[in-house]
Amino acid sequence: MRLADLALLVRAPAALSVPGDVIAGAVAAGRPLGARTFGVIGSSVCLYWAGMALNDYADAAVDGVERPDRPVPSGRVPRRAALAVAGGLTAAGLGLAAVAGGRRSVCAALPLAGLVWAYDLKLKSTAAGGFAMAGARMLDVLAGAVVPGSGVQPAGVALRRAAVPAALVGAHTGTLMALSRHEIGGAPVRVPAATLAVSALTALAAAVPVARSDSGSAAQGRLSSAAPSRPVAQSPAPLTGVGAAARLWQRRAAPSEGLRAAASEGLRAAASERLRAAASEGLRAAAFETLRGATSGRSRTVSAGALPALVTAGAALAYLGAYGSAQVRAMREPSAGNVRRAVGAGILGLMPLQAALIARGGSPRVAAALGVVHPLARRLARRISPT
Repeated sequence: MRLADLALLVRAPAALSVPGDVIAGAVAAGRPLGARTFGVIGSSVCLYWAGMALNDYADAAVDGVERPDRPVPSGRVPRRAALAVAGGLTAAGLGLAAVAGGRRSVCAALPLAGLVWAYDLKLKSTAAGGFAMAGARMLDVLAGAVVPGSGVQPAGVALRRAAVPAALVGAHTGTLMALSRHEIGGAPVRVPAATLAVSALTALAAAVPVARSDSGSAAQGRLSSAAPSRPVAQSPAPLTGVGAAARLWQRRAAPSEGLRAAASEGLRAAASERLRAAASEGLRAAAFETLRGATSGRSRTVSAGALPALVTAGAALAYLGAYGSAQVRAMREPSAGNVRRAVGAGILGLMPLQAALIARGGSPRVAAALGVVHPLARRLARRISPT
């Protein structure tokens, strides 16, 4: 088995979407970004790769018809070897969690591994499949929140603070799962329309500032804590497009074929022209207002306090640009190829969303670093598909 085939089996570049989950949870909970956190990131990457290998083991027969070029159906990787890789990576992930974070991290890694195996072997083709994958990503965020360390908040407080980032990452994952069910045969237009609506709302929610209290300093190498319990600024609306799309979405259940077609066309127009535009315009306006209010003097230097808000808005816009535009193309022509490209864009498009959540939690420089990695991940994805 060649190393290149192993990289294809585990979709190696797609693992670049994993570290941001753990970091977002750690930042939200005020955890130090140190060796323990990076150990938990390594654990989550191993479990992600394990899930990809197990997926190809479980889907060998289906892939032999639908995707015969994959490593297992093409014969380049024996099916038993794929199972062995999945088992070895799972063991490595649990071991890293134990070394990095002890009992706390193992308590997050065990259910995460369980969800991965349950999804690939049983739940994928059921209605619970999407919830399982969303739950796995949410656990990834919470794993970062419970990393132990001296002087950190109790686990219960950390989990509460990381609940909002976890929920938004879970919502994004839910849209991916809804689209991925139509990668082979194409999708009804209502599917990418609905996922785009969720993505726009996710971007807006990620950009809403939260009350923060600093529990450390940069000199001490600690992250500020972010308590997502009470917004301190209004959402950067307008949300007119969202309301229009929601009303049209309700009409899809109309028994008349004509009404159903009209609702689908309305969804397409509302989601592509109003919803995404409204979210993007609101985020741009929020960033502009923050920049205008935070600059001073002739040099127009941005104050340190405004930097998180600016990076958050910029990352949320990048998320809509990367993932939202792919969903718009899938709505205009919901072919299998466009849906598959939207799924690929969504897997790596999670990284700008993670950057927005990290900046929102008070670490704009870490968020900016993650934003730099995103173009690299997209370039690598042209060689090794993340789907």
